[in-house]
Amino acid sequence: MSASIPKTNKVWTVEGMDGFESLKLNREAPVPQPSDYEVLVKFHAASLNYRDLIIPKGMYPFPQKDGVIPGSDGAGEVVAVGPKVTRFQVGSKVVTLFNQGHIGGSLDSQTVATGVGGVINGTLRQYGTFNESGLVTMPESLSYLQASTLSCAAVTTWNALYGLKPLVPGDVVLTQGTGGVSIFAVQFAKAAGATVIATTSSSKKAEVLKGLGADHVLNYRETSDWGDKAKALTPNSEGVSHIIEVGGPKTMTQSLKAIKIDGVISIIGFLGGVKDEQQPGFLDCLNSICAVRGIYVGSRIQFEEMNRAIEGNKIKPVVDEKVFGLEELKEAYQYMWDQKHFGKVTIKIE
Repeated sequence: MSASIPKTNKVWTVEGMDGFESLKLNREAPVPQPSDYEVLVKFHAASLNYRDLIIPKGMYPFPQKDGVIPGSDGAGEVVAVGPKVTRFQVGSKVVTLFNQGHIGGSLDSQTVATGVGGVINGTLRQYGTFNESGLVTMPESLSYLQASTLSCAAVTTWNALYGLKPLVPGDVVLTQGTGGVSIFAVQFAKAAGATVIATTSSSKKAEVLKGLGADHVLNYRETSDWGDKAKALTPNSEGVSHIIEVGGPKTMTQSLKAIKIDGVISIIGFLGGVKDEQQPGFLDCLNSICAVRGIYVGSRIQFEEMNRAIEGNKIKPVVDEKVFGLEELKEAYQYMWDQKHFGKVTIKIE
């Protein structure tokens, strides 16, 4: 190992499911050495997702292992390469792929179990080894902090808008709230020439959404029937082409009211909780004549397509004004859990 690479580094792990107290910091964990097809990445930044918050709370519905290093999203620099690596070299700037085995096409039972920060050790550390196939080249137009937001939220959004029925100019996209996925949806949709209807809970956030390009903003606290209202805002009141559904059962009823015939509702999260007396069912989907699709991030091919669009359209990820240090991880988790953020919560790693 090069003399410039330390022998130990700071590493967070998730030990148990007792909430954020399950996050443990090891300040002297050994720096791993890359095997034949691996590279060693020195992380400069990472970002958080809702998934990261619910893993230590025991609420995550996908595979995970005890003692895992958390964090799916990270950007850094390659500082060492294995002898058979061909995709990267020392000095390459890279971003992690969420599901390490998902190169292209659909997920399967093997690739769905390769999630970084769930089953495979993640990004909330100073140094990490990854197979060369599980990384993408970082967009040159972005800083490390900005690039660290792409792995989960941005790729998920890209898959939602282009994975099943590609977004085309003139489509109408409905986004919910101001989390990472929703903000990326506004940016990607506007870049594609679509009309954007966004929902939020405050007038302050509404102004920021308009600044990002949202054509219409509905306050769901003031307009409980926002699904009907959104549909009325579309040409000939035909409905919305794509809906980025992050609320769960509590918002799905309104999404079904807003969607157009043959539109696509991409289910990404359940921020509004999973219990509701009026959960829509299969017949509601049939009555709306639409496609309802669950999304679990996306492939490396989609990631690379998205990065080209980001550079070509000069898209800048929205990063929350408060940036945390690596040792402040618990505070960052709580900050995001309390919904004090706007855009992506990032961790600067030194």
